[in-house]
Amino acid sequence: MTEPGKPALAPRINRKRCEGKGDCVFVCPQAVFSVGVLPPEQRQGLGLGGLLKGYAHGWRQAQTPRLDACNGCGLCVSACPERAITLVRRGHNGLHDGKTAAA
Repeated sequence: MTEPGKPALAPRINRKRCEGKGDCVFVCPQAVFSVGVLPPEQRQGLGLGGLLKGYAHGWRQAQTPRLDACNGCGLCVSACPERAITLVRRGHNGLHDGKTAAA
């Protein structure tokens, strides 16, 4: 359930696709995104393709340290060249993607 006053949607980053190019950082009007090294505990379950891609890019991937500031505008989705960002209902729990959107 969404808190009153918060948008129903928030970005989710597909860890198997993200190459850390940072286009999301530049287009986000709320400064939701940053690019940094993906912690080892978030690398588990990526599969061979995701592990190879992560290794090739130095594990640099988009992060959402200010997820609560997201207004659900979708600019990040349009800007991502890898199509690694989707908007999901807040609190949605995807099994194969990265960290879930905050509830």
